[in-house]
Amino acid sequence: MEATMNGAHTEFCSTTRGGMNHESPPMKLYKKALKLGIWDPGDIDLSRDKADWDALGADEQDYLKVLLSQFCAGEEAVTLDLLPLIKVVAEGGHYEEELYLTTFLFEEGKHSVLFRRVMDEVVGNDVDWTQYHTPAYSKLFYEDLPATMNRLLTDSSREAQAIASATYNMFVEGVLAETGYYSFYQSLDRTKIMPGLREGVRLIQRDESRHIGYGVYLLSRLANEDPAVYDVIAARMNELLPCVQGMIGETYARYEEMPFGITMEDTMEFAMSRFQSRMRRIERAKSEVFADQDVESFEAEAVVPL
Repeated sequence: MEATMNGAHTEFCSTTRGGMNHESPPMKLYKKALKLGIWDPGDIDLSRDKADWDALGADEQDYLKVLLSQFCAGEEAVTLDLLPLIKVVAEGGHYEEELYLTTFLFEEGKHSVLFRRVMDEVVGNDVDWTQYHTPAYSKLFYEDLPATMNRLLTDSSREAQAIASATYNMFVEGVLAETGYYSFYQSLDRTKIMPGLREGVRLIQRDESRHIGYGVYLLSRLANEDPAVYDVIAARMNELLPCVQGMIGETYARYEEMPFGITMEDTMEFAMSRFQSRMRRIERAKSEVFADQDVESFEAEAVVPL
């Protein structure tokens, strides 16, 4: 689809001779989302979660409150901040990508609903949840992420798109969120407690694997169009690295002895492994033929076993 400067359409992809490209990675991600992304947060059984929660110690509950609060607000933030990217992609004539991003937006909102349901029905709604938004967390989600995404409203350059996707897909989802999944794994899966929350996190993680896959695709496309974009992506990722270190350090400073027997060293090591994995995937794209890549290559290394 193309548009003129005043927004009037000159044609529609769906009725052009070529039509939609059903073999493109975004279209394949769209079809995956139609099959795998349709789950209802309200269907998840939280009945045992409440009993498990009540049996936890104070520090264990506090640690899970940190995770729940930061995930819930983070999912709301990425829902709110995705719209400028959708606008830029649509205006660029990438209809298959826009189709996929409609499911992306739907899924991000659904994730925040799941976490809020756990907060209300398992923990209780008389909690000041914003107290768990540490300085490093707040800087990223209250300031940096919206500023980076809203820049696209006035700057649709490849560089601005690359910075937005590196921030959103590769860092927030590909490093921070996956480190959060790891923290849930360390605290809940090993002890086999709160099965409803664990099921919800697995479903969210499956959705997010597609989101990261799209981010890899978008960054690869932008860099294929202009190789200088690789340097922009790498610079942005390195600029964000202190954020994950700060968030982990601020959380772990709350406790004299870490709950669930986990350690800051293990969590930091995992976060760095995710960061390095994302950087390797970006670097690898330099030597790949963009047109020959399929959706599986973009989704590679997107899922943390949970």
